[in-house]
Amino acid sequence: MKNVTKQDLVQEAAKSSGHPQLEIKEVAEQFMRLVGEYLAQEKTIEIRGFGTFYTKVRKPRPARNPRTGEICPLGRRKVALFRFSADMKTQIRDVPELTEVLSQSLAQVPASEADTSFLAGR
Repeated sequence: MKNVTKQDLVQEAAKSSGHPQLEIKEVAEQFMRLVGEYLAQEKTIEIRGFGTFYTKVRKPRPARNPRTGEICPLGRRKVALFRFSADMKTQIRDVPELTEVLSQSLAQVPASEADTSFLAGR
């Protein structure tokens, strides 16, 4: 499966919206620049129905250089994180094709042997 690039997103958005790719690309780049600026200012960016960008300070800890095995201190640092919204998690988890394939597979297993407990959350 191929990764989706920024250019792929721009092309798809341009095709579905009817706007020129150049406009879409400028909006996407402006969005990413703003996200970076706000995160640098330690602001949280919440996009309802999609997720939340935020920063977190990691405490210092010892790390190991994989090449030499030497222990080096890793200082206190700020990292950017993203948390998906509940709606997005559901959309990602509930892929109709996957549900259909699982149902078909379970239909072929005798009822006495089928363990369907993992489907209870659906």
